[in-house]
Amino acid sequence: MPQPDATPNSYLRTVFVVSDGTGITAETFAHSVLAQFESARFRHVRLPFIDSVDKAAAVAARIDAAFAADGQRPIVFSTLVNSEINTRVRQANGLFLDLFSTFVEPIEQELNIKSSHSIGRSHNVANTKQYQNRIEAINFSLAHDDGQYIKGLEQADVILIGVSRCGKTPTSLYLAMQYGVKAANVPLIPDDFERNALPSAILPYRNKLFGLTIQPERLAEVRHERRPDSRYASLEQCRYEVAEAEKLMRRESIRWLSTTTKSIEEISTTVLQKIGLEGRFY
Repeated sequence: MPQPDATPNSYLRTVFVVSDGTGITAETFAHSVLAQFESARFRHVRLPFIDSVDKAAAVAARIDAAFAADGQRPIVFSTLVNSEINTRVRQANGLFLDLFSTFVEPIEQELNIKSSHSIGRSHNVANTKQYQNRIEAINFSLAHDDGQYIKGLEQADVILIGVSRCGKTPTSLYLAMQYGVKAANVPLIPDDFERNALPSAILPYRNKLFGLTIQPERLAEVRHERRPDSRYASLEQCRYEVAEAEKLMRRESIRWLSTTTKSIEEISTTVLQKIGLEGRFY
């Protein structure tokens, strides 16, 4: 008799991300590490703002409960800096990966300086200039999305161009949120291809332009989700627009890349490198 299509519990590990802050840093690291184990399956649980011993005790109880339910130790990624809180969580039955002790202690020894071990230190930035720059960049990118507002483009750090739905908006917002980059984006449309010229509004800022393109087949899939069975989403139209956009960018000597198989993180990093912004916003 055939067995049901289900992965045995022994192949499913619970992963806890425990932090005294938002846990985003630890979660990103955890995803990057666990992605190397393609045959394994993981159930992720993020536990942020663990800033007291009582909360730590509750976390330890959840880890022990997962161990009892799964029959194997959960994997615990931790960025807890308070030693008392950290010790309490580590009393649970799990595989603990303490990111701070891994990196902070060797740096303390190298610099011969003790770290502050302050809870939430990395997120206590609401009044800093860097934080304000990020907020301004987000507002700028939202206002200058999809060419809807062309005034102030001289303030842009980069202006992304490309056909509709090739990834300009998510890339712009990621650059703003992650790096404080003021990123505008302007679509290339059939009118531009008929004129065989870039939109006039962006001509004064050629040194800030960076192009994104995409495989027509993938573009058709993306557009079909937005406007099913439309000419806009047809493969024929997508092939035409992509070919014309790439021809225009080559003719105008604009740097560009294909977003088809790249993540937002990869696209954004490449943009920073190619435009010469790498290092300014880290």
